[in-house]
Amino acid sequence: MTTLDHALSGELTADGHRLIQRVYYEDTDFSGFVYHARYLQFMERARTDYLRCLGVEQGSLAIEGDTEGLMFVVHRMEIDFKAPAKMDDIVTILTRTEKAGGAKMVLQQEVRRGEQILIAAKVVIAVVNAKGRPRRLPDGLAQQFLQRAAEPAS
Repeated sequence: MTTLDHALSGELTADGHRLIQRVYYEDTDFSGFVYHARYLQFMERARTDYLRCLGVEQGSLAIEGDTEGLMFVVHRMEIDFKAPAKMDDIVTILTRTEKAGGAKMVLQQEVRRGEQILIAAKVVIAVVNAKGRPRRLPDGLAQQFLQRAAEPAS
């Protein structure tokens, strides 16, 4: 990954990943606020870049000697919309691992403007093979995610 690629992909943090994005006109609806579905795209980019920063390219995700295939699909998502973003805001998308193992991962994501939480989401990711059937997350990859696991809530 080049320096430019790294800058575009955000950065790994002690407890996950951080991606900074600007809100553009195309992200907003007639009200001038970010269209609700656009937050899903922001969070998808952040999850993809989290993987990229861990050295995993989703487009060519494969395990050496494995013919089963390995893909991630969103199984469930819970979202709390707390406040809107608007054009030209700079938002930070934080992604933290809650669980990684077996045939799923659970990620916590937030979209923030400064310290204000705009969106809080819990995303359950299913790990599947090329035929869409559940498969185990490889131990090495699970460990990479767990090294950046979110602190349990107190």
